[in-house]
Amino acid sequence: MKQKRVAAVTLGCKVNYAETSSIVDMLVSQGWRLNALEDGAELIIIHTCAVTGEAERKSRQQIRKIIRNHPGSRVGVIGCYAQLDPEKIAAIEGVSFVLGTTDKFDISWYSYKPSPDSHVPLIKVSPVDEAKIAHSACSMLSQPEKGRTRAFLKIQDGCSCGCAYCSIPLARGRSRSVPLPELLDQARSIVDAGYSEIVLTGINLADYRDGDIRLAALLRQLETIDISRIRISSVEPQLLDDELIDIVANSSKIMPHFHLPLQSASDKILRSMRRHYDTAFYRERLMKAVSSIKACAIGADVMVGYPGESEEDFAEMCRFIEELPTAYLHVFTCSPRPGTKLFAEIAEKRLIRVPSPEVSSRAARLGEIGQWIERRFAEAYIGSRLKVLFEEAATVAGGVVRWSGYSENYLRVSVDSCAEIVACDLRGQVREVLVEGFGEGLQLQGRLLS
Repeated sequence: MKQKRVAAVTLGCKVNYAETSSIVDMLVSQGWRLNALEDGAELIIIHTCAVTGEAERKSRQQIRKIIRNHPGSRVGVIGCYAQLDPEKIAAIEGVSFVLGTTDKFDISWYSYKPSPDSHVPLIKVSPVDEAKIAHSACSMLSQPEKGRTRAFLKIQDGCSCGCAYCSIPLARGRSRSVPLPELLDQARSIVDAGYSEIVLTGINLADYRDGDIRLAALLRQLETIDISRIRISSVEPQLLDDELIDIVANSSKIMPHFHLPLQSASDKILRSMRRHYDTAFYRERLMKAVSSIKACAIGADVMVGYPGESEEDFAEMCRFIEELPTAYLHVFTCSPRPGTKLFAEIAEKRLIRVPSPEVSSRAARLGEIGQWIERRFAEAYIGSRLKVLFEEAATVAGGVVRWSGYSENYLRVSVDSCAEIVACDLRGQVREVLVEGFGEGLQLQGRLLS
């Protein structure tokens, strides 16, 4: 019997990537073979995102493109957008099935074939409020171009913060966590598969709780596992407590890097967003982390064009961000989502939207600030020795092989081949590099020391 083939395309966050990988792993265990999209497959899974209107547009665009380019394949659409608007997705000609947030983990649905006569797609979207425990997920599938270097391990799902603009609770439900024993088993499997770094992911990762076990206690358990690196992703400011900072500061395995979402630097806008901190608290937590953790890199999310944001609010945000010792900036434009408090407030005319041209202008300005911040942070490490986990190689001018990877504090660093390493495969290795300057763009360039 010919082996069934499956390909997968993932849009959105690291949690989606971990979940896609786990779903495909389950299918492989049932006899499927994983194929690259360009090699063709009987089934193509598209894992969608719905965090913004632009994310939904890109999801629809990707669905139509894949259906057009792979007319002989069944196409299954899963994820957040599938949860929020399944009928709209099902109306796209060529979609075979649509699975929501919890239903996507039931692999029995992946064999569904629409009737040749009706072509009616299957829709399985259960209410997210029925989910009590998070499904475990990790990205155990090797990416050929990067080898077995970093694996994402999902520890938590959903969010209970109730931010006015956020559709995540609608798409993923309230906060819930993966039980500790299950996570430790997954982490050991990642080590056994040959990975060097575990990246912890979650929708509100620092809200992890399994009984009395919180994130700091989980990290202490993971430190006992034979892995070189553990990396934390996004942490909400109000959950970055002293215990979490101390464990990172005193660990040889937990990387000095995390993401601390800011969203706005106007206290008025933060209150409107229903965020759980003000700018003074955010600054204090960030400065505490930077002063306590050696070579700490902290990235930030900022949202521009939130309804009611004045020119002075925006100017205040620019000043605040420029003064902080952040490592990089992710800039988003506000996208009011149906079903959120913000959407209702706009409909009731309690909040007035910022004109689109002004939003674009402000986003461009923040983008420039972000590039300056990133260069400032990276420049401080020229002349330093950094430990780099190498991921991939590319051939550049003159046939030189350029290896690149990430330092402990998430700086992209590359080295060019020379006599002693020209025949060496650095993929998956952690090596010390002396940083000598900038290479392409904001990527640092150096030479191997070990």
